[in-house]
Amino acid sequence: MAESVGRGPERGNASDAAGALILAACAVWALISAAGRETRPEGVLLALLAVAAGFACGRICGTLLPVATAAGAALAALLLALVWRHGMPGATATAEHAPGQTGGAAALLVLAAGAACCAAAGAGSRGARTALRLLALSTAGASFALGSVAGFAAALGVLGCSLAAVRTRRRLLGLGGLALVAVLVVGTSWALAEEVLPEGLTVSLEGQLTRNRVELWQDAARLAEEHPVLGIGPGRFAELSPTAQQSLGSDGKPHSAPWQQAAEQGVVGVVLLGAAFGWLLYALWRSPRSTAVVLAAGATLTALAVLASVGNALSFTPVTAGAGLLAGLASARRPIGAGEPCGPDGADGDEDGVRPRPGSPRTAGAAGPG
Repeated sequence: MAESVGRGPERGNASDAAGALILAACAVWALISAAGRETRPEGVLLALLAVAAGFACGRICGTLLPVATAAGAALAALLLALVWRHGMPGATATAEHAPGQTGGAAALLVLAAGAACCAAAGAGSRGARTALRLLALSTAGASFALGSVAGFAAALGVLGCSLAAVRTRRRLLGLGGLALVAVLVVGTSWALAEEVLPEGLTVSLEGQLTRNRVELWQDAARLAEEHPVLGIGPGRFAELSPTAQQSLGSDGKPHSAPWQQAAEQGVVGVVLLGAAFGWLLYALWRSPRSTAVVLAAGATLTALAVLASVGNALSFTPVTAGAGLLAGLASARRPIGAGEPCGPDGADGDEDGVRPRPGSPRTAGAAGPG
């Protein structure tokens, strides 16, 4: 037992150090790709700051009041998505219904569903778990009411994964499957932009995504081929994309985080973006929290990655801060004296993933009287 507890902080320190290095590398590379050109790296730096701040807050609050913080975050994200569905903070387009607003609101609702599921996985009473899962279901309905079918499907997927995770004990397999889903979506967007898919499938996907969005991706692919290392510089896509210039009410973005990174920061930017997502999953794998909490958070971050791969979700500060907060909550250390933490792929002792301590009421009568 002492050996298991001793390894917990070491695993946490390793994941924290890796995250700090990756986020620092993302910031440094954004400045390098912007050097000597009329660029605007402030948006990238603000997003990185939001992720780091949200992760730190999640770690602190997750140690003190994990369930209450997750439930409060779910309600805050739900209210924010409903209040700002026509004008979310961070929008840059001037049209009345700016492109990406619906996707940004859907991303917030997915985060709300994930936070509610994480709170339900850690709640102690059956009534609280049921209420929190109903909250997650209501966020899916709100996403459908806002006209986002993708957000509705993503929120339902998060809820479904959370329910399935209750009986799951091998978190590595679940997180690996979630990572594969994100890779498949990014690969599909690449194949669609490069026009290597069968014609029938291409027409079907274009009908769901719109031809304008696919043309934005094609512009991003052309710019990435012309500037493979440094890219064109952060914030310059609108200046060099013919499709963005000709689109009414355009916000000047390709509506895909991987394609935006490829065009504006080159191959290195794409690698760093993938590394940041991989670090979040790694931190969840090493988390001392229960597997149910870990997989609920992993499903939420994967759903957000999917929305960001085909939309503009990461262009909104509340979304990036919320993603960091959720990852911090799900990877926070347990309070001192709360019991022995579960390691990666360890068997969860109870609903909260804590093994009973010797001498606790749950084990007091195990050895009989005397």
